[in-house]
Amino acid sequence: MKQVAIFGASGFGREVLPLLRRQLQDSGAPYTLSFVDDHPPCSEINGHAALTYAEWLSVPASERLISIAIANSEVRKQLCDRVTSDGVRLIEVRSDNVVQLDEVHIGEGAILCSFVTLTSNIRIGRNFHANIYSYVAHDCVIGDYVTFAPGVKCNGNIIIEDYAYIGTGAIIKQGHPDRPTVIGRGAVVGMGAVVTRNVASGSTVIGNPARTMEPR
Repeated sequence: MKQVAIFGASGFGREVLPLLRRQLQDSGAPYTLSFVDDHPPCSEINGHAALTYAEWLSVPASERLISIAIANSEVRKQLCDRVTSDGVRLIEVRSDNVVQLDEVHIGEGAILCSFVTLTSNIRIGRNFHANIYSYVAHDCVIGDYVTFAPGVKCNGNIIIEDYAYIGTGAIIKQGHPDRPTVIGRGAVVGMGAVVTRNVASGSTVIGNPARTMEPR
């Protein structure tokens, strides 16, 4: 029996659950699907067991697969390292209505929620999260552990570096083939921001047009 789990028993994990359950049912292979959390809020969530990671590892299994449904990129990286060191394989979760066109390459462990669109000639790194109604247009490069909240509009010729977080409803202006728009490593783009130029690594931008939020 395969043991399959969603790491993270909060709201996003519960949104991922029916997508992964449907995906596993369509595969036809026998499995058990659980939540894993360092501090499970209860023993059962939405009809599935909620276990600590140690408890889940103790359950007999022919194979172990896990999806890491944690929005924080740094934590997601730590958990990825932790599970892979234990021989657990990352599973991609993909809604059955995701649209993916030509020459799209995605690293392992992605979560692609309902109504996500990936158009053409796109490279995406490991453990990408694309929440509902987000899209990535042509000729974009997205790094590892990048998070899109719902409704992100990532237009063509954009580079988003590792660990960036793009907030709900943010719009990133299309770049040029020889001068792409760059969202730097670990940058945060606030909810509803309209990004018209490059965003420096580690910075937070908000507003329309997006401007750097200065520390208090």
